[in-house]
Amino acid sequence: MSAKTEKLLSLLNGQPVIPVLKIANVADAVPLARALARGGLPAIEITLRTADALEAIRRVAGEVEGAIVGAGTILDARQFDEAAAAGSRFIVSPGITIQLLAAAKDSPVPLLPGAITPGEIMAAREAGLRFLKFFPAEQSGGIASLKAFASPLADVKFCPTGGITGKNAADYLALPNVNCVGGSWVAPDDMVKAGRWDEIEALARAASQLAR
Repeated sequence: MSAKTEKLLSLLNGQPVIPVLKIANVADAVPLARALARGGLPAIEITLRTADALEAIRRVAGEVEGAIVGAGTILDARQFDEAAAAGSRFIVSPGITIQLLAAAKDSPVPLLPGAITPGEIMAAREAGLRFLKFFPAEQSGGIASLKAFASPLADVKFCPTGGITGKNAADYLALPNVNCVGGSWVAPDDMVKAGRWDEIEALARAASQLAR
């Protein structure tokens, strides 16, 4: 296992669920991250799907003690560098490219790239990555696919994301090659918009106690 894979796993520190967040209003970023951390989910992924995403990462990195903020939906080396400069402790991408692998190689910030085919998983493995995002999980065979990978790709672990909910998360976490899952159900858009931080904290606490 590479040093960067070990670094990423230590950052996530056995957390069973990584909240995947789309921040529509940058003012929500800090109270949302605080609520999730209070609930036992300090490691979060803020996706670069909104105009305020980088500023949200900066604020959480600078203002939320104990939070471990990562950047998601990173598509190229420029975004990788911008997210790292904003304070991202880890980088998540939906797929794997030569450019992204090169950016990650030159950076102390670890990469969690998406991979769903044996070829993609083997390419990541050759680059020294043994912990991958399996995305989009439900649309790509879900639990059945991950079970099929367990024997031929026994030294690779996954964080399935995409279609993971409070109802199926435990089934994924029961797989021997799954370290954690990513999901947005712990921070529903309506709760975030209404500032219902106590309810989000409760959802996070329930997710943090899922068996893994």
